[in-house]
Amino acid sequence: MKQLFTRVAVKIGSNVLTRRDGTLDVTRMSALVDQIAELHKAGIEIILVSSGAVASGRSEIHPGKKLDSVDQRQLFSAVGQAKLINRYYELFREHGIPVGQVLTMKENFSTRRHYLNQKNCMTVMLENGVIPIVNENDTISVSELMFTDNDELSGLIASMMDAQALIILSNIDGIYNGPPADPSSQVIREIGQGRDLSSYIQTTKSSFGRGGMLTKTSIARKVADEGITVIIANGKRDNILVDIIKNEDVPYTRFIPSSEPVSSVKKWIAHSEGFAKGELHINDCATQILSSDKAASILPIGITAVVGEFEKDDIVRIVDSEGNPVGIGKADCNSGQAREAMGKHGKRPVVHYDYLYIE
Repeated sequence: MKQLFTRVAVKIGSNVLTRRDGTLDVTRMSALVDQIAELHKAGIEIILVSSGAVASGRSEIHPGKKLDSVDQRQLFSAVGQAKLINRYYELFREHGIPVGQVLTMKENFSTRRHYLNQKNCMTVMLENGVIPIVNENDTISVSELMFTDNDELSGLIASMMDAQALIILSNIDGIYNGPPADPSSQVIREIGQGRDLSSYIQTTKSSFGRGGMLTKTSIARKVADEGITVIIANGKRDNILVDIIKNEDVPYTRFIPSSEPVSSVKKWIAHSEGFAKGELHINDCATQILSSDKAASILPIGITAVVGEFEKDDIVRIVDSEGNPVGIGKADCNSGQAREAMGKHGKRPVVHYDYLYIE
């Protein structure tokens, strides 16, 4: 097999793994495992991010009373995750491949230490020939601390694990240049940086998942900007994963990766916006400097306002004079010290360039 990549993150969506009635599609799941096993045996390291726990549990449990959305998610995922991972274990065992379960939550990525702990865990698994199967721990996640969906999680995992590619499997062939149901619409094969897709993206969410194509494209852009190839493809197509890796002529959308390398720390910061404890508002001069190709830190002289309370090493948003997001960074001081230094010359950076991600 001609290999384009040596480490790939694969995200399988709920709509790929479930039938219309919400039950687990074991036939499709088995076919995908066969493909992943083929890639694994060809020497490609695979990290699998799999949805399907909640949908799987929904088909097993029929509550006697009406439950709110959080209770439902916790109950269905607790039952469904056990069913899902057991099925994966049995299917991969037929190929002689060990798998390991990694359940995580959004807050587990909020500090650099927790982030690196997870990275180390999955690195050890890959080094020992184990395929990590990652999912959000819906049993203890609550709505305000949840990932948007597993697309967001898969982007973070691909970035954290320095994957060369992220393959997002959905139930359509990719991003179309019109409504997917319209016979005249075609799949956009390649998307370069900065291309406007707003007129193409459907805002509807998937029937069993939490996200939609809008989330997928947003995550795909961010991950591609970090130098990782992102592919959106149809997981219900036979042999789709192997065909993608072999570079066969099958329909899918590929986001062209940036050629500029991004450090491990900046990759973490890029996905940490949801953990921001405050904001640094900067003037037009500072915004202009940051938008250039020069390496620049956030200096107190360019700060016009410090919003919120944060400690040293907390994540903060960088906002321009119009209120538009500019970037995300790790604060080198607390909010009180930032306010005291604000607007003054000759002071240390509030956010150093090495810990600053420009959007």
